[in-house]
Amino acid sequence: MRNSWLNLYGKPAAQVAVYGTALNFRSALAALGEAVNAPPYQAPPHAPILYLKPRNTWLEAGAPVVLPAGHEAVAVGPTLGVVIGQPATRVSASAAMGHVAGYTIVNDLALPHSSYFRPAIQQQCRDGFCPIGPSLIEATAIAHPGALELRAYINGELRLTCSTAELIRPLPQLIADISEFMTLQRGDLLLVGLPAKLPLARAGDRMAVEIEGLGRLENPLLAVGADSDTAAMGGAP
Repeated sequence: MRNSWLNLYGKPAAQVAVYGTALNFRSALAALGEAVNAPPYQAPPHAPILYLKPRNTWLEAGAPVVLPAGHEAVAVGPTLGVVIGQPATRVSASAAMGHVAGYTIVNDLALPHSSYFRPAIQQQCRDGFCPIGPSLIEATAIAHPGALELRAYINGELRLTCSTAELIRPLPQLIADISEFMTLQRGDLLLVGLPAKLPLARAGDRMAVEIEGLGRLENPLLAVGADSDTAAMGGAP
């Protein structure tokens, strides 16, 4: 993948991981309502809920995403991608930001689904379902990563605005809590979470995600059978 996130260390894709975080926006957790206290959840999460965006999902800015056959829409997921600069194992929240190398824009796409009890692999891990880029911004250039505005557009129309100020676990605490039970490796990409009520894009739409201070990430959504030769970059070096 030619994205500068990987170029930062020259590491092959097989040596890094992209981790998504579920239910880390207050609105996303609130959307579950009383269901969060019923089976199978039983209570609000006490630790970060993570999922993987494997390399078949990684996609460059501008490359088309293909809408899977039999599905009408995808949920557009504007989120902040945090590049880990050095291994983080059991780090404190006060020391966590010293492990961050930079930031990038991510569109964490998924087929619409409502349950977080089991990993939504079929919904979240389709080819091309994680556009990243178009550039990496060094951590020192973003003074307040905990107060960045995120915006999602479909065909140029603003459909969602949110902020990293709405995170249940702000970035330093999120890194500390994750590193308590697993090591975040140098070059890994951590997605901080998604708000509720994500807008839906359909075949023929153009999706865009903006993050204050980071720029804009755009990708078209194509129907199956359209010109999609460059859609997925899975297996990129």
